[in-house]
Amino acid sequence: MPTLERHDDVFVLDLGDTENRFHPDWLTAVGAALDEVEKADGAKALVTTATGKFFSNGLDLDWLGATGGDLAEYALSVQELFARILGLPLPTVAALQGHTFAAGAMLSLAHDFRVMRADRGFWCLPEVAINIPFTPGMAALIQARLTPQAAHESMTTGRRYGGADALAAGIVDKAVAEDAVRPTAIGIAASLAANAGETLGAIKTRMYAPVLAVLRDREGPLG
Repeated sequence: MPTLERHDDVFVLDLGDTENRFHPDWLTAVGAALDEVEKADGAKALVTTATGKFFSNGLDLDWLGATGGDLAEYALSVQELFARILGLPLPTVAALQGHTFAAGAMLSLAHDFRVMRADRGFWCLPEVAINIPFTPGMAALIQARLTPQAAHESMTTGRRYGGADALAAGIVDKAVAEDAVRPTAIGIAASLAANAGETLGAIKTRMYAPVLAVLRDREGPLG
């Protein structure tokens, strides 16, 4: 399950050491960690990472199929996480130490910056290959955070990007050695922590107002 630690002005949210799929209990734990970060005073920033082979493989389709959960409500809860990260009034950096797929890749895009392992691991939006169309909110998030070329290629081909390719496509901001992923992300976050506050929050929520509105649209999360 997710854990939260603080290193001076930087909170490090570790999503876990499994595939870190978006099970409802996992979403609740992540939300509680974000509550703690938001309540903290002063300079602060967030690094989101994980431990092991995966950053996140996204939606928990096994749980959804086994329980017959409400797909629309589940999609809304996932999209609310994306919206919350996207509009946080503090700098955010995703440290992608392992595979980052589907909704996990979208979660990374909701962060201000991304640092990826250069030698192993893939960033991928495989929805076209597994016959799951993007919700309007998900599509809006991806298209807002990537260039038109990168969004089109990643969404319509399901290409798996290694670190160097993801950097070249502008999907990530840095591609570094495995042992440098987390320290590099913490360094970026620390350098920006003084920006945390209402002004940054207003800038981000106004910049991404159309995306936030679609992500939080309760009338039609599935299109």
